[in-house]
Amino acid sequence: MTFVLPMPETQVDFATSLSGIREAFLQNALSRTVKSLSIPAIDQELATHVPPHSLSILAGHGLRGEMMFPVPAILKENPKLIGYYRLLYGFSQKEFYTSATGFGRLKRMEEKGVIAPSVLADLPAACDALGQAGAVLLSAIGSKKISAGLLDDLTLLTLGPQLRGGANVRKGVAGIKTVFNAIHDIVASAVVSSTDTRIELKNAAGRAVFIEFAPDPDIIIREAMSSGSYRQLIAIEVKAGSDFSNIHNRIGEAEKSHQKAKSAGFVECWTVVNVDKIDVAVSEKESPSTNRFYRISDIIREEGAAFLDFRDRVISLTGIADPD
Repeated sequence: MTFVLPMPETQVDFATSLSGIREAFLQNALSRTVKSLSIPAIDQELATHVPPHSLSILAGHGLRGEMMFPVPAILKENPKLIGYYRLLYGFSQKEFYTSATGFGRLKRMEEKGVIAPSVLADLPAACDALGQAGAVLLSAIGSKKISAGLLDDLTLLTLGPQLRGGANVRKGVAGIKTVFNAIHDIVASAVVSSTDTRIELKNAAGRAVFIEFAPDPDIIIREAMSSGSYRQLIAIEVKAGSDFSNIHNRIGEAEKSHQKAKSAGFVECWTVVNVDKIDVAVSEKESPSTNRFYRISDIIREEGAAFLDFRDRVISLTGIADPD
């Protein structure tokens, strides 16, 4: 029997990123920030924002309160550290930074390391809310299990899915770019101007056609009409994930996108996948709004029946002269 595994790309990315993340967000960054501040001032704020019994539990294990609880002085000195407490408490960015939690206005602290003047006055209330969450977590862990190593492990448990999600986003963008570039090559003879996310071409009727990145679906192709409106030609959803076990979920996501595209008047809806063993018959049932299914590998190869079909349909629907 032959065993074949894909390259551990996600873990390679994780290992590469982890050192920088530790210095920016995790305990290394917290320790460096605390050293630059007045310990009595931090202690005074801890006493204000953290339940006394929680501080006693941490002290009993030789841990300072800020290892688990934020205070305004620390967040003012290093706004990015709000990310440390978010990770420690197990919140994803999506669920933490919302209007419902009130922390949506603080997102720039983690992302940019800056605090808007309007947010400064809210830091005490934010620390109170975080302190309550931290106290619940500490109680659930139990005083006998608490340690600096455990706190570090908890942040990594939240960080892992975040990095994996980031890797999936990067893979998705790369897949969209691959399809976009392939279309650019097909219509190159008719291109008037292009950027990394938008191509303008002139078709045989003299009309402008735009090929653009879009939020949903991923790529759209539209023809400008003399009235100032657009004729919606092609909506393309690119599913660049290579995990075969998840292909049916991705096809379901494509169906939702194409339903919107059909409602918007698009003539053709295509789904491009990164799984070669896809069962097209099954996929057609899962996404009846998809007119054509293509594989990224066929598009990259630039030969074969599937690629020629993709090429011919792009040329036909955009209305450009066949360069061949």
